[in-house]
Amino acid sequence: MPPNECPNCGANVPRKAKACPVCGACENTGWAEEAGYESSHLVEDEFDYDDFVAREFGDGGRPRGKKMHLIWVAVAVFLILFFLTHAW
Repeated sequence: MPPNECPNCGANVPRKAKACPVCGACENTGWAEEAGYESSHLVEDEFDYDDFVAREFGDGGRPRGKKMHLIWVAVAVFLILFFLTHAW
């Protein structure tokens, strides 16, 4: 007997269906007792972006340190000087 809701994708399954009409899961592939569908619908209030950034990147929200900034400034200065001296 198929479940009312597909444990693989969450679609409604008709009573006498042999497989899910959406994803094709059946008793052999996805209707096992341990199979379970978890909704991927996120409620907007549950996700705290600022908390996520703080946990992922720490203070400042940047994954790289100040040393990378200095390297890029040095590369920019070098390229400007190189093009100014070789353009004439």
